[in-house]
Amino acid sequence: MDETAWDELQLFLQVALAGGLSAAAVRTGLSAPTIGRRMLALEKSLGRTLFERSQQGYRLAHDGEILLDHVRAMQAAADGIAGWRFAFPIVTLAGDSWMAGFMADHLSDLRGPSDAFRICCSGMTEDLAFRGVDVSLLPKAPAAGNVAALRSVGMRYAVYAARNAPPQAEDRWISMATDMARLPPERWVFENHEADIHTWTTSADLLHRLVRSGAGRSLMPVFVGDADPALRRIGPPIADLDHTLTIVSHDDERRRPEVRLVIERLAALLKAQAARFSGACETATA
Repeated sequence: MDETAWDELQLFLQVALAGGLSAAAVRTGLSAPTIGRRMLALEKSLGRTLFERSQQGYRLAHDGEILLDHVRAMQAAADGIAGWRFAFPIVTLAGDSWMAGFMADHLSDLRGPSDAFRICCSGMTEDLAFRGVDVSLLPKAPAAGNVAALRSVGMRYAVYAARNAPPQAEDRWISMATDMARLPPERWVFENHEADIHTWTTSADLLHRLVRSGAGRSLMPVFVGDADPALRRIGPPIADLDHTLTIVSHDDERRRPEVRLVIERLAALLKAQAARFSGACETATA
């Protein structure tokens, strides 16, 4: 059957349930002659007689009753798909490990208890300008792609160590693994202190844990390091690593109501947290 078959089957369902063309016309808004012609065309395309026609109306023939069972099942499946798709749309958020963690920590600011959509949080370090991610929080806008970019707050990085770190750990550095480091802040330790690296790791979360444990010092975003009472900042932020966060969304997706709402809330959240991202909430220690 061709691509219009589902429309014809739905019209057949209306005729079968109404018991005639006039009643089906009231249900569908189509004229009775139009419905009659389309039912004849459907019978020809199927090669089966669906109705027994009389002055009393349209009564289902044997093949019509069989088709009615099939169409009812198809309609139930279609209704289920519609409810599954439209009742619970998904908004996918992504960023590097630090920013994905920030969004996860503030999920209640991005989705309210009455919002009829779900959230998928993704931590990635690749260029995120691809379909499948609705909203990305990036250090800069992608150079290409059908995306919309909204510049947000400034992001800064500084060196941190555990407040109770043993003296022998003071000169030890913890670095992201070279094969995992793609952004300048991730490369900074091994590009500047390679000879003093004692520990390597493949994730931002593990790096944070290693610093807290006293394994050594490392570079971290100030909004993370300053917020952890177990850490102390060593020196001022590294000015060469300063950059502006950018909220990126696919141009085709950003007009979806739930995506637009999340973008607006994320922008407001970042603005409210601007002092944390700039490092203004902490005084550096030597």
